[in-house]
Amino acid sequence: MNGWRFAVSKRWAGYLGLTIVFAVVCSLLGQWQFDRRAQAQAEIARIDANYDSAPVAVQTALPRLSSFAVSQRWLPVTLTGRYLPDKQQLVRNRPYNGRPGFEILTPLLLSSGTVFIVDRGWVSVGSRQDAPDLVPEAPRGDVSVVARLKAGEPLLNGRRTVTGSGQIPTINLPQLESLVELPSYTGAYGLLASESVTASVHPAPSLRPIRDEGPHLSYALQWYVFALLSFIGLGWALRQEYRAVNAEDPEERERAEERARRRAERSKREPSDNDTEDAILDRSEPELTR
Repeated sequence: MNGWRFAVSKRWAGYLGLTIVFAVVCSLLGQWQFDRRAQAQAEIARIDANYDSAPVAVQTALPRLSSFAVSQRWLPVTLTGRYLPDKQQLVRNRPYNGRPGFEILTPLLLSSGTVFIVDRGWVSVGSRQDAPDLVPEAPRGDVSVVARLKAGEPLLNGRRTVTGSGQIPTINLPQLESLVELPSYTGAYGLLASESVTASVHPAPSLRPIRDEGPHLSYALQWYVFALLSFIGLGWALRQEYRAVNAEDPEERERAEERARRRAERSKREPSDNDTEDAILDRSEPELTR
């Protein structure tokens, strides 16, 4: 078999098929990274639009208890009412600057008779027990609060709430409504931004979200480069087999000799490893003899 006829064999058709499948998978992974970058950019846009914006009344932002849109994340809202400290819950396994701890969820009873869950901040685990040494008390009496909206969290398989423990594994708002036993906002809760009454001891405030889209762009480009390299590798392998199959062809033999000649010329121009080592030793000898 001479020429390129070997390339139409089943074997090479299989190689081509595998290369196409690999390239398609790489392209899909690249598109997935582009999608993740778009999501990160959308989140950055929400932070820029909402985080430092003027607060609005919670009834305006959330006309129904189940209302919440992703575009409202980080939007500050104003609330007035009184905290229900006896219904307070701690969310466990919440890191803060790399330290383990809890977030404090305190229900705020509004004048309308409904409850809004306020995340008042973070406290660390105790020095001798898996619970805080001290949970700062919420202000007593009427209080005006500014909080930034966030969506509730789903229940997690394998993590349960121990009745009466005062700790929960996740910020699931319907579950919190059942614990509070009052009509509550189930679409969103709020990260405390400010209170009209300042407590003498207060938890660590929530951290400002990071404006970072991550390395998704570079990862996406890498996947597309891998797809391109797969075809380049297939072409190289095809060329190598062509040379092997047609090794006895006079024209191919002549080209092989020309390649060998060029390699020999390059090896003469480029110093060998031994030559390089000898040159280094020659340069170091005067210093050794001083």
